[in-house]
Amino acid sequence: MGKNKPIIGLIVGILLAVGIHLMPLAGLSAAGKMCLALTFMTVAFWGFQIAQPGFTAGLYLALLVVFNVAPVSVIFAPWSGPIMYLVIGAYLIAGAVKSSGLGERIAYNFILKFVDSYRSIIISTFLLTFILSVLIPHPWPRAFLIMSVMAVIVKNADIPQEDAVKIGFSVFAASVPVSLIFLTGDSVLNVLAVQATGKAIGWIDWFIYMGPPNIIASILTCILILFLFKPSKEVSLNKEEIQKKLASMGSMKPLEVRTAIWIFLAIIFWMTDSIHGIHLGWVTLIIAMGMALPAVGGILTPKDWSEVPIHILLFLTAAITIGTVGGVTGMNAWIAQTILPSTVPGNIYILAAFIATVSIAIHMALGSVIAVMGIAIPALLLFTQPIGINPIVTVFLVYTAVGIHYILPFQQLSMLIGQGEENGMYTQKEVIRLGIPLTVVVYIMCVCVLIPYWKMIGLL
Repeated sequence: MGKNKPIIGLIVGILLAVGIHLMPLAGLSAAGKMCLALTFMTVAFWGFQIAQPGFTAGLYLALLVVFNVAPVSVIFAPWSGPIMYLVIGAYLIAGAVKSSGLGERIAYNFILKFVDSYRSIIISTFLLTFILSVLIPHPWPRAFLIMSVMAVIVKNADIPQEDAVKIGFSVFAASVPVSLIFLTGDSVLNVLAVQATGKAIGWIDWFIYMGPPNIIASILTCILILFLFKPSKEVSLNKEEIQKKLASMGSMKPLEVRTAIWIFLAIIFWMTDSIHGIHLGWVTLIIAMGMALPAVGGILTPKDWSEVPIHILLFLTAAITIGTVGGVTGMNAWIAQTILPSTVPGNIYILAAFIATVSIAIHMALGSVIAVMGIAIPALLLFTQPIGINPIVTVFLVYTAVGIHYILPFQQLSMLIGQGEENGMYTQKEVIRLGIPLTVVVYIMCVCVLIPYWKMIGLL
């Protein structure tokens, strides 16, 4: 397709919308049909990347209003709750940790203590991502911060370009499974998954349900990388250069100390949300705003608002709205009745494999994790409802399947943003090489890890 891909995607999306709107779809209301048409048009736009996702998301939201598919209060409901403000706060906190130098100081100290070979470098990308996922509630700033530290290692150890690519790739590959360990590991997707359950799931609850399984997913991913991406020569790391970098930062500055205190407060409130009852979104926003106060803050300044990407907020709004409006208009129920079998597998292990297969198939077709969650989760919730299964199980099975699955870069935004010489240095070739065997890991996680683990803790 090449340079014509956006044009082709635009035509395909429009034709999809028109075709669906003209089809005689029995059992689907006029509003549901319009919702289906606009949704598949938007998903096609996202898949073909006809424009930045925020633009096509904004178009989708506006068309829902124009065609009166649902009330405006329903379409823009995400902005009346804490979810969007959690994302805003998360980006601001991530920017503060990076700009203050706190994150870089932690990374350098970690490298000096634990890194001395190629294998330890790869493992350190996962461990650093894990450590910083408690401090920085978004995968992209974390990955770029760790990548900046890895660039120092690559230069210091005179690592060949082909091995530097493998290290850069591991940084962004690590961000995919590790981000699922803590609720604030990915303040967009994880919170979206919680929203889909309809349950009050706190920070500790998330870690109990998803933490240990995704630690296993992270270990399996790390093992795969070490097996598939062996170094052309062993690394000889001169830690004196790293020590100089750390020394040049001097002693811990007041700005870093204040940042550390605010982050400590955030972690305390995140972990105790089931006790104080304040939603993570409001906690995160208050902490971010506190970082801008005089005397006690002074960390964030007006220019830091540029760290909050409006296109991501629009994209997230559209992704949440797909499921919400789909439910109001009957689209979700119609999809469940049309594409899913009439009977639910009685065996929980077979059901888990079925849910994983459906989720992966839709992910391969649509390419967007958020789009899959918006379409697959509501349909599968209705599908599994007759057997009385806990909705948390259904939602988290779907989310695990698509949350750690990818074969092409655009199927995981964390892999997409790291692609290119100026970012993680890797290409689509490295992503495919890991992505194909990683599909097996998805089934291992859903069938052999999640189901037995959830039975053990009483979720099933």
